[in-house]
Amino acid sequence: MRIVFSRKGFDSANGGRPSPIIDGRPLSLPIPERTGACSTFGELGLGQLVECVTRGRLTAEDGCHDDPMFGDGWCWFGQSASAQGHLRNQKIGPGDVFLFFGLFAEEDTQERHHRIYGYFEVAGVAPAEAARDHRAWRDPPRPHPHLSDKPRRQNTLYFGPGKLARNACAALRLTRRGGPTSHWAIPSWLEAAKLSRHDNPDRWATPGMLATVAIGQEFVCDISDNRPARDWLDHILAEVAR
Repeated sequence: MRIVFSRKGFDSANGGRPSPIIDGRPLSLPIPERTGACSTFGELGLGQLVECVTRGRLTAEDGCHDDPMFGDGWCWFGQSASAQGHLRNQKIGPGDVFLFFGLFAEEDTQERHHRIYGYFEVAGVAPAEAARDHRAWRDPPRPHPHLSDKPRRQNTLYFGPGKLARNACAALRLTRRGGPTSHWAIPSWLEAAKLSRHDNPDRWATPGMLATVAIGQEFVCDISDNRPARDWLDHILAEVAR
């Protein structure tokens, strides 16, 4: 069994701002997509929010990359190009779990930090052109960007049951208090389990902390029969669901 830490949503490079936490709930803003977008921020009901967060730089009419897409207890996630190559090399498939995280601003202090905001368990994976023929396939609630006619190398869909967090509890925060955002407070099992793209031992030099890489969408660890890791994952999924 593998855990995939998948970085998504607004950040300093995509959107230029952290996603907000409103009334205790993290709301991940999908990254802008200038050409060939299937959805606009307005169509997702995010027009007023994105205009406020970006101070008018983005509006309801701007296109966005609505991915991962959640609906009716299910998730659809697309990946392509080198990022998909990484997932393929890590052998991500049914039974593995994606933990989506992004850059958020604390509701009271506006402190920027990385936080988990949703998850899904892979029920199926297929090339985009064959995804609808998969036995676990369900039609998404909206046009999915990785099912559009826009050309994408190694275009692949992952799908399965999933949920978005309805709270911004401390357990779902990755960044250690005081930051910086890339410095995560980590459970003790993670260093031993290893994490893809983090082979440099200097990143693990401080006990209980990981200095994460700036480049890369997905980081993967194989937890196999690691009981502390599975207990941690069960706790995280329960916190997302509550």
